[in-house]
Amino acid sequence: MKRFIAKHADQITGVLSGFDRLVLRGTIRQICFVDGFKRLLWKQQILLKNFGPFAHGLSAQLKDASLRHAKSTGRPIEYLPSSHTSKEDVARKIAHRDGIESGLIAVLSALEPCMSYEIFRNRDAKKLELVYRPRKGLALYHYFVDPIFGFMHARIQTWLPFGIQICVNGREWLARMMDRADLPYRRRENCFVWIKDVERAQRMMDRQLELAWPAALDRIARIINPAHAKMFDGFPADYYWSAHQSEWATDVMFRSSSALAAIYPSLVRHGMTTFSSPDVMRFLGGKVHGAFQGEIISDFKDRPEGVRIKHRVGQNSVKLYDKQGSVLRVETTINNPYGMKVFRPREGDANGPCSWRPMRKGIADLHRRTQISQASNERYLDALASVDTNTPLGELIKKICAPTEWRGKRVRALRPWSQEDTALFQAVSRGEFAVNGFRNADLQTHLYDQPTQVPLEKKRRSARVTRQLRMLRAHGLIRKVTSSHRYVLTAGGRDLIAGILTTQRVTLEQLQTVNA
Repeated sequence: MKRFIAKHADQITGVLSGFDRLVLRGTIRQICFVDGFKRLLWKQQILLKNFGPFAHGLSAQLKDASLRHAKSTGRPIEYLPSSHTSKEDVARKIAHRDGIESGLIAVLSALEPCMSYEIFRNRDAKKLELVYRPRKGLALYHYFVDPIFGFMHARIQTWLPFGIQICVNGREWLARMMDRADLPYRRRENCFVWIKDVERAQRMMDRQLELAWPAALDRIARIINPAHAKMFDGFPADYYWSAHQSEWATDVMFRSSSALAAIYPSLVRHGMTTFSSPDVMRFLGGKVHGAFQGEIISDFKDRPEGVRIKHRVGQNSVKLYDKQGSVLRVETTINNPYGMKVFRPREGDANGPCSWRPMRKGIADLHRRTQISQASNERYLDALASVDTNTPLGELIKKICAPTEWRGKRVRALRPWSQEDTALFQAVSRGEFAVNGFRNADLQTHLYDQPTQVPLEKKRRSARVTRQLRMLRAHGLIRKVTSSHRYVLTAGGRDLIAGILTTQRVTLEQLQTVNA
């Protein structure tokens, strides 16, 4: 990211990174599986044949308590029959109509798919069985302006096991923090186009990670269901909070819309034509390997407010789009953290030894999730730093097209558009090598179609790649990592190779347009 910011520093007023949309889920872990729920029935001395009245009684308690505040204050309670209706739009219209600046705006209800319990009559076994399966149940959406989070909503499922989903927006949250601190800013929809003191705003946003999340989310849970403690009296039924979806955005604020518009088309074109699948995996901190069974997709969408480019790896993604004309936003969305790592002790052994373990959805790993997201945004911006250079490509390649010397020995000139050197450039610039670098053996994997077990051929290939590495070092395109057998691209080498490979995707018509 530093390279991109330095390159366009004269046109940038500030950079702000933090949560955009954050969706958190509350689960009563003790009753979200069949055997656990049976313990609740046993505790309440409820037979399976009496499950129906018991479950309906709990749902009735929840709905009555959840709607009580709205009824007592005269706030709207509306049922939305269509799933295509935007609940947020409805809530915002109500807030604008009624001038709501704090507190409850409305409660919207809808019939939605959910996981719940029912009794199944097993005729073969001649007994009743409790099953947990997909059903449809009523969900209540509470929209309100919270003193901490600002405009937000919390959804509760009115059927067992009463799951909760809370959606907050980091930019909305930051706006309230800046209001309390009397920090001037200009906001358009969900982004800031100008902040008087960006560094101070970033410190405020960083404090969001220091929030006591379980206590803050439990407070919201009590607002939407005040009867929770009474419903589960004498039974441990605390909510376990997890991050269902996180959107972590880095906003680069430009001085004007024209400054961003001058470079944005080139950024989009570069992202679509240059970034390979390994590049996208690298942005998200991983790499493509033999066991990878997912799908990597890059696409772009022409929206009313501008063009958006998106790279998806399974349920996770990296996006680039222009916001409100003058804000360049890179956003990493994580829906599925599995495959990512966090340095932590084994679950259930808080004082045990730490090691790199799979990252969980639980909010205990939320801080690590933000680290991975920020690193993804920074890698993406760094990858865009080589775009739109003002130095003519001919000037850049002039030096490498002439022979040079390496430790007293002549090294041939590079041939940028030859098949041999193009394959070499493509290999050393692969995304998975950007962080840890590459070795001789790594390049052999990509320069030869088939591996070999013949000792003489293995030696011949290794010697050839060694000569190619020496040639790239002599021309200053790569450097050796100290105390290792690995190599990485130099900053100049990255820009030069990106330029050479990009020209091989450009048509004559495009070149003629540039010359015109």
